[in-house]
Amino acid sequence: MLSLRAPPRTFSPAPWRRRGRHGRFAAPRCASAAAPAATLETASSPPASLSFPILVNGCTGKMGVSVAEAATKRGLHLVPVSFSSRENLDKTVQIGGTDIEIYGPSAREDVLSSVIDEYPDVVVVDYTAPDSVNSNAELYCNLGVPFVMGTTGGNKQLLYKAVQDSNNYALISPQMGKQVVALLAAMETIAERFPGAYSGYRLEVLESHQAGKLDTSGTAKDMIACFEKLGMSCDMDRIVKIRDPEQQLYMVGVPEEHIGGHAFHLYHMTSPDDSVSLEIQHNVCGRSIYAEGSVDAAVFLYKKVQSMDPKRIYNMIDVLEAGDMR
Repeated sequence: MLSLRAPPRTFSPAPWRRRGRHGRFAAPRCASAAAPAATLETASSPPASLSFPILVNGCTGKMGVSVAEAATKRGLHLVPVSFSSRENLDKTVQIGGTDIEIYGPSAREDVLSSVIDEYPDVVVVDYTAPDSVNSNAELYCNLGVPFVMGTTGGNKQLLYKAVQDSNNYALISPQMGKQVVALLAAMETIAERFPGAYSGYRLEVLESHQAGKLDTSGTAKDMIACFEKLGMSCDMDRIVKIRDPEQQLYMVGVPEEHIGGHAFHLYHMTSPDDSVSLEIQHNVCGRSIYAEGSVDAAVFLYKKVQSMDPKRIYNMIDVLEAGDMR
């Protein structure tokens, strides 16, 4: 949502709330799980004619499970193993009728080598933990396994260097939601065409995610990079990260059923003389937008590997431009 209005002199203590009918304030609400077709939890796509083995790492977490479920609905072959960032789990989870055996970090190399022998066309999708990003990527590159990195965090420069040095295939994106990526792409275009257009404007950023998300939103970081090209500055340490469920419920307006899985972002821009205020907001409830985008990314990467495309590192913009989506 983009709005232009006379701003208050100070940033609103409840910036997600908007004036509704009769002068009352109401936070924007995501459709509930019981709502009909207008919900963000989109209906599953019919099985694709293309099928290949996919290994989803992080199936002990909700995001990993969501991706694995989306992959089976798409008709992909789910490899019955998954890595966790924790040792000694001794756990099996069932997804779409497949029993997934969970392995800790010390078993990763042996297990993945066995998977490659049995499934040479496998594509890995990683949703583990921020502190596992670089070590997992190095393993994938050492063994030549194409991978989609959906986990945010880690050292981004080392991540890209590992892929470049190994000449491996990878799709790396801090944001897998296709519609949000399209918004980000539009912002990048604006920043490139109109650099400095907002020089002197103040930028304030708030983001709300489930309590389990430890790192700052990668999407917020990418959006901030666009705002900086437009002439604004933002101290990353001053980004307001909201992880408290009570604040999310009553201040942000996250529906109670989505407290455990949501991504709300608000960017508030104010002119130097306080006469102009602009806001951009994108709110996501649930995980289906990311799960479906991750499967699109895996399908896209698989096709690039099979065609032996000379380009080796991709992102979700490449997926959007190819129209390789369901």
